[in-house]
Amino acid sequence: MIPEIDLKQARTSEPVFNIPGIILVLIALCVVAFLAQDYILDDQQNLWVMMNLAYWPVRFSQGGGFGDPAAWLTAVTYSFLHGGFAHIAVNMVWLAAFGSPLAGRIGTTRMIIFWIVTAIAAAFTHYAIHPDSAMPLVGASGSISGMMGAAARYGFRRVPDILHDGKGRSEFAGPLLPIGVTLTLRPVLAFLGVWFVVNLATGLVSMSPMESASIAWEAHIGGFLVGFFGIALLDRPSPLDAAIRRY
Repeated sequence: MIPEIDLKQARTSEPVFNIPGIILVLIALCVVAFLAQDYILDDQQNLWVMMNLAYWPVRFSQGGGFGDPAAWLTAVTYSFLHGGFAHIAVNMVWLAAFGSPLAGRIGTTRMIIFWIVTAIAAAFTHYAIHPDSAMPLVGASGSISGMMGAAARYGFRRVPDILHDGKGRSEFAGPLLPIGVTLTLRPVLAFLGVWFVVNLATGLVSMSPMESASIAWEAHIGGFLVGFFGIALLDRPSPLDAAIRRY
C-alpha cells in the first residue's frame, strides 16, 4: 500500500496541452529572432547578426576564439537562430514535444542549464569534425537532440498511474533508468537506431551538390549523447517516482 502523504504530494493536473513557461520562452526567443531577421532587419543588420551570433568553427580554429568570451557566447546564441521557415517550424514542434515533459520533470533552472550545455556540446562536436569550416552553424537542433537523448533514459515505458485511472503514464515518468538497463529495452534500441540512421542519412543527403545548405548531423549527435549521459546530473525525481517504487 502507498502512504497517503505520497499520494497528496504526487497528485497533479495534466491538461492535454501542457507546455511549461520556460519552453514557451525558448520558442518565443527562436520565433522572434527568426521574424526579426526575415521581416525587420536589413541586409547589413542581418549580416551583423550572423557574424556575431551564429557559431563559426573557423573563428575558433583560426581566429583565436578559445580566448574570446564573445566567441564562446556564440556557442549558445546560434541555437536561437534558424535558416528558414521549415527549419524553425520543425524544430519548434520537436521542442514542444520533447522539451515540455523534460522541463516539467527537471524544472526551469535545470532546463536552462540543459539547453546551454547541450547547445555548447553540439557546437563543439560540429567543430571537432569541421574545425576550419567557414559556414555558420544555426538552429536549436543540437539542444532538441539532447532532449531526445534524455527521453531515452526514461525508457519510453508506461508505468502504473496509481493516482488516476490505472491506465498508465508514458512521458518522462518513473525513475531515471541506469544506462545498462536503458540499452536493453527494445523501444529505446529501436528509437536509437532510427534516430542515428535518420541523422546519418540526412547528413549524407545534405552533402549533395544539389543541396544549398547542409544539415549539421554531427552537432545533433553531440547534443544527443550529452543529453543521454548528462541528464543524470540534472534529473529531479518527482514525488510520483517514490510512489511507483512502493507500488
